[in-house]
Amino acid sequence: MDKSLEKSLLLWLKAQKLACGIFLKLAVWLGMLSAIALVAQAYLIATILDGVIIHNAIGPQTSGAAPWVSTASDYLPHFMALLGLMLLRALLAYGRERASFEAGQRLRGHIRRLVLDKLTRLGPAFIKGKPAGSWASIVLEQVEDLQDFYAKYLPQITLAGAIPLLILAAVFPINWAAGLILLLTAPLIPLFMILVGMGAADANRKNFNALARLSGHFMDRLKGLSTLKLFYRGEAELSVIAKASEEFRSRTMAVLRMAFLSSAVLEFFAAVSIAVLAVYFGFSYLGHLDFGYYGSHGGIGPHTQTEGGLPFSLFVGLFILILAPEFYQPLRDMGAHYHAKAQAIGATEALMTLLEHPEPELAGKLQLSAIAQLKAEALEVYSLDGTRLLGPISFCLNAGERLALVGPSGAGKTSLLNALLGFLPYKGSLQINGHEFTSLDVAALRRQLAWLGQEPQLFHGTVRENVALANPAMQDERIWSLLAAANIQEFVQAQPLGLDAPIGEQAGGVSVGQAQRLALARALGQDAQLFVLDEPTASLDSQSEQQVSSALNAAMVGRMCVMVTHRLDELDHMDSILVLDKGRIVQRGNYQALANTPGLFHTLLQENMTLASDIALIPPKMCPEEAASTESFATATDKGPSLEPEHTLANTGAAQ
Repeated sequence: MDKSLEKSLLLWLKAQKLACGIFLKLAVWLGMLSAIALVAQAYLIATILDGVIIHNAIGPQTSGAAPWVSTASDYLPHFMALLGLMLLRALLAYGRERASFEAGQRLRGHIRRLVLDKLTRLGPAFIKGKPAGSWASIVLEQVEDLQDFYAKYLPQITLAGAIPLLILAAVFPINWAAGLILLLTAPLIPLFMILVGMGAADANRKNFNALARLSGHFMDRLKGLSTLKLFYRGEAELSVIAKASEEFRSRTMAVLRMAFLSSAVLEFFAAVSIAVLAVYFGFSYLGHLDFGYYGSHGGIGPHTQTEGGLPFSLFVGLFILILAPEFYQPLRDMGAHYHAKAQAIGATEALMTLLEHPEPELAGKLQLSAIAQLKAEALEVYSLDGTRLLGPISFCLNAGERLALVGPSGAGKTSLLNALLGFLPYKGSLQINGHEFTSLDVAALRRQLAWLGQEPQLFHGTVRENVALANPAMQDERIWSLLAAANIQEFVQAQPLGLDAPIGEQAGGVSVGQAQRLALARALGQDAQLFVLDEPTASLDSQSEQQVSSALNAAMVGRMCVMVTHRLDELDHMDSILVLDKGRIVQRGNYQALANTPGLFHTLLQENMTLASDIALIPPKMCPEEAASTESFATATDKGPSLEPEHTLANTGAAQ
């Protein structure tokens, strides 16, 4: 990974730590208190062992004994204090873990809110540019992998600097040679940690990219499983998924190899450093080394005299050797948590790219009480990456008027709807009631819109929850009236649970036509002044199409409407029609004028009527089995326009 990119990602990560609140600092302070208690604990253990081993504190003091010889009762307060310190350290460790976890949990919640709010502002046109599995990987796995960076790595950086200094401050006044050994060997651990970490972040980034590809690939194939089986592509796709899985496995193992290598080498350097210290004390006690202590009695401790010609007391050696592993432990912990930093940097690249993605300029605060006019002048609609999708076009729509947008696939019809909904940026002028769209409060404006698309989105829950989505406090009487207006009341009444009838994920449990009519009831519940419709009768059979169309026609009386459709033979009730081709308006007028004028509309109308008649006809002289098969196909495809590929392209918000 480029060093400048890694540095910017790390700076971004550290800038987010304010979301952790006080818990990050609390974890550090609890760690420092635990270190102070550790030094005190080492002092007590060394004092007790020195008294038992050297000063014969195993029974009552006898007459004539040396003045420094102690009894076991003299160390009872030390034992009690030692037990208290052990309990205190356990409580401090528990408190530190809880504070660290809470810091990471708050950070993860903060990042997920930022991501979801960003996706909400970018809108569906941006979201559909990636597979659903990729977004799931970002929102779940990649945010989750930030936990250890804030819960463990950041507090450990401070502790890795403070705790060794605290131990050096306790060791140097006792024995300068031991302090010098600790000071000189300490940099070996962070030095190797840096060398290992240079490649760890890049390995983690590649691992996350592989995971995102695998998630998106698997989700797409799972949703299209029926299509794959019908086209005999099941086995081929299994091999593709196996290849993506193998790539993810190999990258995961590469990350794990780095983690295990880092831990093993850090343990090796710490063990060697402690061994050097132990050798120094061993040879000093054997009389082969005679340096490192202060004065002639062996430093500071409960007993200032030594026995047997020792250069310093047993207390000094025990105290320092007990502290030696704890001196390296914070550095080893930082090394063990260093992979959390690499993991977080690898996860941050996609997060930061998303959160810094430019948004449509919709920062206005002006709220409108009504929508009286919609006007576009030299309007150009762009994708979020800056590609022009539509324009320049100009039109005007007044209250009560209905406008239809027609044209071949890729003409820009759905792109115009996305601009009206605030999901795509634009240039030129797009005004509502004479006010520029960017000056309006989009959230308030959307409450005055009724949206119905070609693929209804019902959520896991009940019929009541889906119909009353915009107003959860809606009364049941109002819900029933909306269901009646959408011609779906009888279906709901036939359910044993009525309005509490369950609806599964992705509209599970209802047909496409029923889902579309439930979505229509939900749209009607907004009491909208502007209807925005994108192929509302696509993917429906003839009966469902007629029911939805009649409900829409009744609801749109006296209201403004902008509709994208391919059913050109049913546009005689529209006030005006815009014919789009390659992002431009090539014809405009009412149905009668356009139907009788040579041009693109006339051509599309003839194709539309020919397609509908071809589907409805059953070729003569068929055997009964063929006739039944053809009849089933005609019934299933009576919707006609849904055969066109635009229904897939329109969802991306970029095709049009």
